[in-house]
Amino acid sequence: MSKITVVGLGPGRPGLITLESWRLMKEARQLVLRTRIHPTVEALEKEGLSFDTYDDFYKEAPDFETLYRKIAADLLRRAREEGELIYAVPGSPLVAERTVVLLRSLAAASEVEVAILPGMSFVEVLYTRLGIDPIDGLTILDAEDVETLRECPAQSLVITQIYDPIIASDTKLMLMELYPDEYEVTYIHDLALPDESIRKIPLYELDRQHDIDHLTSLFVPALQE
Repeated sequence: MSKITVVGLGPGRPGLITLESWRLMKEARQLVLRTRIHPTVEALEKEGLSFDTYDDFYKEAPDFETLYRKIAADLLRRAREEGELIYAVPGSPLVAERTVVLLRSLAAASEVEVAILPGMSFVEVLYTRLGIDPIDGLTILDAEDVETLRECPAQSLVITQIYDPIIASDTKLMLMELYPDEYEVTYIHDLALPDESIRKIPLYELDRQHDIDHLTSLFVPALQE
């Protein structure tokens, strides 16, 4: 039976990839990465691992949903043709990874088995760095989903994928409808990497930061009554 095993590349440092995932990637006959734009990919290359990526798909897709559906469909096609492959995604396969959600859904109607291994995501590192306990309540949203907020959440908020100044500006404007303009938030960049930066800024300065990219997130503490 054809099979896709999904593993996570961790939040940044290669040491945060699980031993099980490392072993499977080293033993893989076919290793496929969603993207090579991730800090741990350099470590895979140093280990001599060969892999394919879907970076070319990004250039052709009109939007992310179309892109992710195309990746999921192609993975299933390859698995049917090649028998078995390892699919590696940034972070954890089950945290903010749309291709894995789509892959599981599409696989249900195919003859391809999908196995998903646990991995470390950026949120585990974030808990440690900020000294927060998620049991107290935490909402995690992609930056493109901030517009779904209709009222100020009762719990703290983490916003991921603030990948460019335009998205940062849109996020700021939507949040300023719920929080004061000068509300203190925590800007997070390159989490778990040597140049990690975690700094408190007023909300209105979010899109003025000099280092906004795909490894930028934001922590918004719960608004105190």
